[in-house]
Amino acid sequence: MFTNNDINFEALKRKAYNGRWATLEDGIIPLTAADPDFRMSKEIENGIIEYIKDGYLSYGPFSGIPEFKKSVAEHFNTGKNGSFTPENVLAVNSAAMGMFMVAKYVLNPGDEAIIFDPVDFLFKKTVDAVGGNIKLCAVDSKTGDIDFEMLVSLIGPKTKLISICNPHNPVGRVYSKEVLKKISEIAAAHDLWVMSDEIWSDIVYDKREFNTYSSVSEEAKKKSFTVFGFSKSFGIAGLRIGAVLCNDQDLLDDFTEKSNFNSTIEGVSTLSQIAASVAIDRAKPWFNDFLTHLQHNRDLAHSMLSNSGILTPNLPEATFVIFPKIENGMSSEAFAQHVLQQGKVAIVPGSERWFGKGAEGHVRICFSTSQEILTEGLNRLINSF
Repeated sequence: MFTNNDINFEALKRKAYNGRWATLEDGIIPLTAADPDFRMSKEIENGIIEYIKDGYLSYGPFSGIPEFKKSVAEHFNTGKNGSFTPENVLAVNSAAMGMFMVAKYVLNPGDEAIIFDPVDFLFKKTVDAVGGNIKLCAVDSKTGDIDFEMLVSLIGPKTKLISICNPHNPVGRVYSKEVLKKISEIAAAHDLWVMSDEIWSDIVYDKREFNTYSSVSEEAKKKSFTVFGFSKSFGIAGLRIGAVLCNDQDLLDDFTEKSNFNSTIEGVSTLSQIAASVAIDRAKPWFNDFLTHLQHNRDLAHSMLSNSGILTPNLPEATFVIFPKIENGMSSEAFAQHVLQQGKVAIVPGSERWFGKGAEGHVRICFSTSQEILTEGLNRLINSF
């Protein structure tokens, strides 16, 4: 499994947008957007077909169908040390939408949110979209270590939210229980909200333990939201399905009401929820094989880049992206352009636009493809200099 023979390149060229196969000229290898090159599992496909066989696609409950809420709660409780009930889960149309909804609920125009730097651009974008102001807290671009002194110093009268990315994109750090507990203590001391984006929390290597944020302390359960999605683990980005989880039921009910998820104004496709439920309940064997493949690819990418003399890689603890440092003095944008033009490989520059100022001097490379494509892409990148 997970070789070139398992990739339908014609389908990717028709359907894989967002900087990938469908948006690039023939002959260019995309190691860009964090989306698998492999088809979804047969279990998910069959689950969708099974659901629509009777010909009905009726309204579901506005906050999510029972199967979905139960599956997500169990997924967090068995694999991520969570303590959620099905009622603690709200179905939303993607983790990105969940992030936006949390920012909108927590922040008034002019309020401040603390986000990591570097981190995925959606953290900034969602705060900007609701009129909030950003405060950037530095994290080490190799290890993901948080500058806690800086974090505390950024808190002022207008600060309302700390947003964390765990596992961290693009560095691939899994934050320990101790680190998360420290964040929860700081948040509690200053009466701040916490939003934890945990979309990458399935893709963790070396059997490392993952703790969902709200599990680490009683303080963490209060005034916190967890955001999750299925696009990374199960390759169903086009179904736009995610979840917001919150241990405080009164808080989640108010959040649901104010986000218009209590009527037909909002709500998520029942088909997408079924696909996500089937993914959790039936596609774990497929996912476990996928995770093994990804760990081999991580090790391959790390080895090839370590010996390149051009990029110095980190070793991600999670995610299927790697964030190496540029060693030849080029800017991130110039490096990515050079590799695209000379090597015919598309990668993401570590520019402020994508990850914040702290990403400069790095590039992000996605390795959720076949070993053949990854090897060819990295060889092209290295040989383009």
